[in-house]
Parts: sequence; C-alpha cells; structure tokens
Amino acid sequence: MEFREIKIERREGTGKQVAKRLRRQGLIPAVLYGGRASAPVAVNPKDILKVTHGHGGSTQLLKLRFTEDGETRTAIIRDLQVDPVSEELLHVDLQEVAMDRAITVTVSVQPVGETAGVKEQGGILAMVLREVQVSCLPGQIPDRIDADVSALRIGDVLTVVDLKPPAGIRILNDPTQAVATVSPPMAEEVAAPAAAPAAPTEPEVLTERKPKPEEEPK
Repeated sequence: MEFREIKIERREGTGKQVAKRLRRQGLIPAVLYGGRASAPVAVNPKDILKVTHGHGGSTQLLKLRFTEDGETRTAIIRDLQVDPVSEELLHVDLQEVAMDRAITVTVSVQPVGETAGVKEQGGILAMVLREVQVSCLPGQIPDRIDADVSALRIGDVLTVVDLKPPAGIRILNDPTQAVATVSPPMAEEVAAPAAAPAAPTEPEVLTERKPKPEEEPK
C-alpha cells in the first residue's frame, strides 16, 4: 500500500485560544494516539483533505514526519471533526500503528461488471453497502474491495459473504448483510382515462298554462 507523508508539529496547550492561534498559522489541532501516551500535535488541514479526497471512505496509511526533528510515525486517520455550517476541518484524531499488528479499518466497496439484470431486463442496480470493516495488517490495507455484480438479475441480492477480498483481508461485517441488489424498472406512469362525457339533459317541457276561471271568456 502507498504511504502518504504528512508533516506534523508538536504543540503545547489546549483550548479555543490555542486552536485560534493555530488557525492563524494555517494549522489545526490534532491528537496522535497509540503510543505510550497521546500526543497533542498540529497539522495542515489541506494536507489531510488531500489524503481523504477521492478515496471513497477507504482508510489511508500515513507517514507522519515531525517538523522539529524529522522523526516519523506510521498512522491512520481515525476521526475528523468538521464544522457543520462552514464545513471547515476543525480537528483530527490520528492513530499510530505497528506494521506487524492487525488493525480494523474501513474500506470502500465498488461494483464491477455489467449487471445482467440491468442489461437484459432493464432493472436498476442499487448499492446498499458502500463500505465494510476489515481486519488486516497496516501494509495490506486495500484501496477498495470489488463487488462483482455481473451475475445479478432482477430480485437477486449480493451479500457480504459473496465478496472476495484480497489475501490477508478479513471482512468483519455480518455475512448476510446486503451489498447490492437489482430491482425492477420503474413502472411507467399510466395516464388516467378521460372522464366520460356527461349525459345530455332532457329539455324542460313547458306545459300550456290553463286559464284561471276569472280569465275564461264569457
């Protein structure tokens, strides 16, 4: 797996004032877990976004290099805190890993193959599961796990047990969990029948008025 290098700085102090000072420097607070003790650090948010962009949720293996002395650590991103309004990155949790110890990470699931139920029956392919949890050595983290949907026909369901991960990768999700399915094509909207014309009304028949006794001729 490809390592992505990110520069980090050790930082002193915590709280809002420290975070504001770091942002003025183009940095954000972060914490590096997994060592003898958690270490407060600072990172450039642009570097983090470059790593996470375009990877569909898959975990990336990072080489962290301290700017002060060049020391390096191997780590993964465990959590990102994003402002719900501005969508700016506010904080990062990093986890140090050992290359000889298995870890649990998230890997994206991507459909491959031309679906028979779509090509031949006009069905609609729906990806129900976009990510899976896997256990593997850090150096074996795959960029993605392929889901072969070519044999699916309308009504078929591809489940986790049908996935074929690379050697050394163990999927932790429920084996019966649905990954993809093919549904029937959407029914065409049937036009409502035109309302039947109303039956013609019979013209009113006016009867001749009979003269009153006082109106009768004498």
